[in-house]
Amino acid sequence: MIKNIVFDMGRVLIEWAPEVIVAREGLNAEDSALLLREVFQCGEWAAMDHGWMSQDEGCRLICKRLPARLHENARHCVFDWWKAELRPIPGMAELVREVKCLGYGVYLLSNATSCLSEYFHRIPGSECFDGRIVSADVKMLKPEREIYAELYRQYHLDPAECFFIDDNILNVDGAWLSGMNATVFFGDMQRLRRELNEVGVPVEQP
Repeated sequence: MIKNIVFDMGRVLIEWAPEVIVAREGLNAEDSALLLREVFQCGEWAAMDHGWMSQDEGCRLICKRLPARLHENARHCVFDWWKAELRPIPGMAELVREVKCLGYGVYLLSNATSCLSEYFHRIPGSECFDGRIVSADVKMLKPEREIYAELYRQYHLDPAECFFIDDNILNVDGAWLSGMNATVFFGDMQRLRRELNEVGVPVEQP
């Protein structure tokens, strides 16, 4: 029986669109493409999420590959992206609050840097969470088996009693391999609510 709902953050609770973050910098198309590639599609971003590398060090290495004119823009993308509007996924905050009111445990499992603690309270529905595992804090990344085990260990959860929602199929596969039921979220709230019903979570259908 499902007793706990575990949520990813980016593209589940809030929109995560690096191209939108880069667009805020107001650059031309060529510089925007360069910034997008070197900041968000590089090994340093994953290393920062993994907690292997500080944001200062990651930004320093990223800037070594960029012309000086883009260094300040890179710093904005690394350190300040979350200071702009955090756009919630429509209907997700309501779902979080609904499952909480139904008596389910609510948890976060996210690949993110440690600065998540500075902005998580700004995400609608965040007040409902009973706990969170952030990759940089535990120095593990989804879909590594160890990060799911850390969630269960830290919050004394039985994986068979958990249902995980993530936008990345590899992370969902990792959850299944760890013993937790899971689904890929494609942005379709009606489908997600139906899937929750199918595993015995009595959320309302639109």
